[in-house]
Amino acid sequence: SFHLKLSRGIDWNWKDSSGKEHFEHLYAIDYANPRRNDLRVVNQFTLDGKNRRRPDLILFVNGLPLVLFEFKNLFDADATVDNAFNQVQHYVEDIPQVFETNALTVVSDGQTTLHGMYSSGLEWYAAWKSVDGNETVTDDFALETLIKGLLVPERLLDYIRFYIFHEWDGGKLIKKGAKYHQYFGIRFALAQTTRAIRPIGDGRIGVIWHTTRSGKSITMAIYTGILRQMPELRNPTIVVQVDRFDLNKQLYEDFVAAKDLVGDVQLAESTDDLRKLLSGQGGGVVFSTIEKFRLKETLEGKEFEHPILSERDNIIVIADECHRTQYGLIDGFAYNLRRALPQASFIGFTGTPVDKKEADTVGVFGEILHIYDIKQATEDKAVVPIFYEPRLAKLHLGNGQIEEEAEEITTGLTDNEKNRIMWAAVEDAAGADERVEVIAADILKHFLARTALLPGKAMIVCMSRRNCVKMYNAITALEGCPETAVIMTTNIAKDPPAWNPHVRTKEKMEAMKKRFKDPDDSLQICIVRDMWLTGYDNPPLHTLYIDKIMTNENLIQAINRVATVFRDKPSGLIVDYIGIGDNLRDATKKYTKGGGKGKVAIDIEEAFLLTEDEIEGLRVLLPVHVAYGQWRS
Repeated sequence: SFHLKLSRGIDWNWKDSSGKEHFEHLYAIDYANPRRNDLRVVNQFTLDGKNRRRPDLILFVNGLPLVLFEFKNLFDADATVDNAFNQVQHYVEDIPQVFETNALTVVSDGQTTLHGMYSSGLEWYAAWKSVDGNETVTDDFALETLIKGLLVPERLLDYIRFYIFHEWDGGKLIKKGAKYHQYFGIRFALAQTTRAIRPIGDGRIGVIWHTTRSGKSITMAIYTGILRQMPELRNPTIVVQVDRFDLNKQLYEDFVAAKDLVGDVQLAESTDDLRKLLSGQGGGVVFSTIEKFRLKETLEGKEFEHPILSERDNIIVIADECHRTQYGLIDGFAYNLRRALPQASFIGFTGTPVDKKEADTVGVFGEILHIYDIKQATEDKAVVPIFYEPRLAKLHLGNGQIEEEAEEITTGLTDNEKNRIMWAAVEDAAGADERVEVIAADILKHFLARTALLPGKAMIVCMSRRNCVKMYNAITALEGCPETAVIMTTNIAKDPPAWNPHVRTKEKMEAMKKRFKDPDDSLQICIVRDMWLTGYDNPPLHTLYIDKIMTNENLIQAINRVATVFRDKPSGLIVDYIGIGDNLRDATKKYTKGGGKGKVAIDIEEAFLLTEDEIEGLRVLLPVHVAYGQWRS
């Protein structure tokens, strides 16, 4: 309640001495002129609560204590940033009044400096690693970078006003704030919006390239919230356009949860609903899938072209994963969207490679505005690192010449038809009873050993729905198997009756999703084909068992399910049973070429250079009769 009053202002009514009524909207802070506020940095300010405490440093704005620092001695080995954080938790109990108005809390041991919300766990605190949004720094300069990059009055007040929000999660109010990559990505996007929006520019705002799991939905929500408050946009309409709602429901839920920022969010349930929502003059946020910009069947036949829904120039379309369905500008859904909203402007957000030979995202949306790649995200602990473990289980194809024979059989067929035939053959081989039983036993043994040391959840990814059911039957027949579920689409008119235990209504599927996200719930393993591999955030998930061929962004999206930060989770693990290693390597290369400034994993040759000393040490220890010439392979 206080934060909304601080950031949005309050309405005030009063009567003057003559009895005349006055109405005014007041702010406790002059946001337009930051230096006109009373700004004070106070050392060792004494507070009396349950106990008397003196935080090391407090920043006051107009008498309001908004930022609290707790420092530890750089030269004391036992005084760490963890100790500083622990001391803040005591302050919360002893002097709660200072946190009623607190916007940011900073803990530092002189080398590591982290900022966060006083109510968050330490895993959600983060370093502010840039002054300008382009260059990042190491931990050695983190305190100076935080001060220059965020705590100058103009930046700090801007951050407090627009970049902090509260959302309900599981019945609990959670306070969140932007990290540095989100802050600068949004600032760059806003600056370009004012230059590119129609009629000033050509409507191509640009592309924000932030790696999967780095808080892209929060970035989009904050950007939307600021757009809605910009007076020059005259109450704009923000259209959030996604490919498929079942894949992007998490994004919609994140926007609904961030009501503080974006206001009410409307979901277009049908083409008619979409046309009605976009034909009005009022602003707001509208979610829609791209396919709802379809041509309708009417009594006179199919529409020849999409009707114009609005010619307002204060409509901004945010395309999530902007490289998938955005290139049909001659015809198709993307063309219909642009015809329906001819004066709209477009910005793309993506976490996967944005530039391919057959599709130029930059040509459609504009230049890349900000990049935050997976290497930087891992270094910043915005995501946990991902490790890869091959545990291949052979596909018993029973035919050494299968590729040659398949080439003969599929001669003259289209690529799609060839792929369908080959996929069916591999699916059959992957689903062989003996192989499934071997993998199920290995997964259970591996998972039980892993969760004995690190409690958490796992997903098993199979080639087909049939193979999912086979895996479920095999693994649940084993002793010691925890509660397991198959999560897949079903069709009771076509699916075998034996699959009925896996049929769920929409409501029951949502209940399963909540159970699987709950770290204390007994549901520990879910078996999937496609569902929950994109757009599903599950922090306790730490292991992905893959028995399905995947490539490119589908693979990257899938493996990033285990990258979400959670408590003391040190990393995510990919366990490969089908041989996706080469595909993973190729996909990560594309990830880098797609705009990332680093590599997802260290190149093997670089790794050898990094470990030359260790290798020489091992060489000395090897018995003379050991032939180690092929060790690289």
